[in-house]
Amino acid sequence: MKVLLINPRQHFKEGNIWKSVMGCVPPLGIAQLAAYLLKKGIDVRIIDANAESLDGPGLLARIRGVAGAYGVPDFTGITSTTNTFFQAVLAGKIVKEALPDTILVAGGVHATILPEDFLKQEVFDLCVRGEGEIPLFELVSGKNRAEILSLSYRMDDGKIAHNPPGPQFENMDALPMPAYELLPMGSYRPSLGGYKKLPAIGMVTSRGCPGKCTFCYGQYFGKKVRFRSAEVIIKEIKYLIAEHGIKEVSFYDDTFTAARANLIKFCELAVSEDLSVIWSCFSRTDFVTPEILGLMKKAGCHQICYGIESGDEGILRNIQKNVSLKTAKEAIRLTKSFGIEARATFMLGNPGETKETLMKTYRFAVEIDPDIALFNITTPFPGTAMFDWASSNGYIKTYNWSDYDLSKPVMEIPGLASGEIEKYYSMFHKKFYSRPKYLLRRLLKITSFSQVKESLTALRAVFGR
Repeated sequence: MKVLLINPRQHFKEGNIWKSVMGCVPPLGIAQLAAYLLKKGIDVRIIDANAESLDGPGLLARIRGVAGAYGVPDFTGITSTTNTFFQAVLAGKIVKEALPDTILVAGGVHATILPEDFLKQEVFDLCVRGEGEIPLFELVSGKNRAEILSLSYRMDDGKIAHNPPGPQFENMDALPMPAYELLPMGSYRPSLGGYKKLPAIGMVTSRGCPGKCTFCYGQYFGKKVRFRSAEVIIKEIKYLIAEHGIKEVSFYDDTFTAARANLIKFCELAVSEDLSVIWSCFSRTDFVTPEILGLMKKAGCHQICYGIESGDEGILRNIQKNVSLKTAKEAIRLTKSFGIEARATFMLGNPGETKETLMKTYRFAVEIDPDIALFNITTPFPGTAMFDWASSNGYIKTYNWSDYDLSKPVMEIPGLASGEIEKYYSMFHKKFYSRPKYLLRRLLKITSFSQVKESLTALRAVFGR
């Protein structure tokens, strides 16, 4: 059996700040799937159309090239987030043009939440929901579709069947490391401002999310957070250093600091084994302490990204972000005091939002003064409590999934026009980054010509809107 896995191209529309500053993140989900199948003896290939900038004819030629070199795949899987749904459909049509006999399978977050979106497209045969390792292997191995948990498919009468959800991996260490050898490793880098050294790579060391925020589908992998052990994480980093010359790692876990004991062990091992890498991560402001931050700095951490979301306590309650502004302010202060850059993200247009609460968010951003601030437009993704709330109340403006890119309002909340939100989105970025205090601080941190170019690119992204 042969399997081809495809990561579709990602596009950002004009006016989206991410269009200029976004890096290129490895498709760790399908790389993990590939590793699992390889371990089971399945022949697997990956096409990362995003990293290789493949659209239309380019993707068609690439697929035909893979089939010519390694044989026609029996199954082809395409992963998709909500925002890349239409790119995934386009990739599916190209796959069927190149490989009419392959069985086409959709996977990823959007296929998990709305498998019907894919199965209504004639080119897709099946959907794997949730964690795909076991169901995809069973499918490739010839197991009866009706008996494969977490599988959705069209029956002979055209109706769509959804098998019950399957179990999740409890022991994350039992999974092999992602199949990095199948990826174009030289093409990846974090977003501007998110790294100091290249080559850099992203890693995910857990599944699940400890938060209950209404806007997040981090619980797509379950409410229980499952972690890979510190020893296994260190082993993977050593492999990346030895085989790919990696100098920096970005941990993309929703809350890298959630497992305190495992984090401490990781930091201790990183120090004792003198890993020659620096790293960054995502965290919550209520999941860091002076002790933890000191260890992280010593172990090579140079930046932490915190989701602050709003400068209004009432808005935070509305979105179930159960962190006080006092806690958030102290976490940013502590992070900076240990010499770790603080990156903060904010959401504009939450339920209950007004012009006054938007301005409170901006003023709070200036008050805590993170090294990097990002203001995104609140987007209620399918599968989240916020989407259910907005949909049931008739607040959703569009179901065009390509608009769900964090830069365009897709819901009209009472009391605040969507055009106002877009105005503040642009204004806040410009105001924050044009402050003399901020500009002087960033100027003093520049130590190379490459940093000059990156800073100019970031400024063009902010002021070119």
